Amino acid sequence: MIKLVFATSNQNKVIEIDNLLPETIQLSSLKELGHKKEILETSKTIEGNAIQKANFITDNYTVNCFADDTGLEINALKGEPGVRSARYAGEDKDDLENIKLVLKKLETETKRGAQFKTVIALNLDGEQHLFFGVVKGTIRNQRNGSNGFGYDPIFEPENCGKTFGEMTLDEKNKYSHRARAFNKMIRFLNSKK
Repeated sequence: MIKLVFATSNQNKVIEIDNLLPETIQLSSLKELGHKKEILETSKTIEGNAIQKANFITDNYTVNCFADDTGLEINALKGEPGVRSARYAGEDKDDLENIKLVLKKLETETKRGAQFKTVIALNLDGEQHLFFGVVKGTIRNQRNGSNGFGYDPIFEPENCGKTFGEMTLDEKNKYSHRARAFNKMIRFLNSKK
């Protein structure tokens, strides 16, 4: 049994990932670890933020852990919101405000290509490993669906016909950037048994 702490305070992510893990991996969250404060994300890159969060938990709690960071990169916005995806509309804003800002900025755009990118930093037995997951798609003109979180209601993966917000969790995990990165990590962890 491999015990891992998922360095996130986002319970939606914990549920999404726990659904992907085999029984040989015991997942616990920051809440179960007793860590209540937000971990700072000050890097200018998605990779840097994932590494920063994983290293913070390993350094302060001496546990095997992983952290992820995800960004929505929109071609017409030169890669925005990118590393600022969670706080795109401002520090005190929420998912709805972020979505509104994206839709406003894309109002006159006909080319709406985008990609979600997830990077996972795994700190295991004194070594760090990075795993990447990308899914390409387009930004819809309006919100569709109420499932998921973040930009899910406006992002439609390629060759899919519906947004992440319109999918069940099982459907989303067939396409999602996060699932792709986590599946790579899981294959790596299974090879360590």
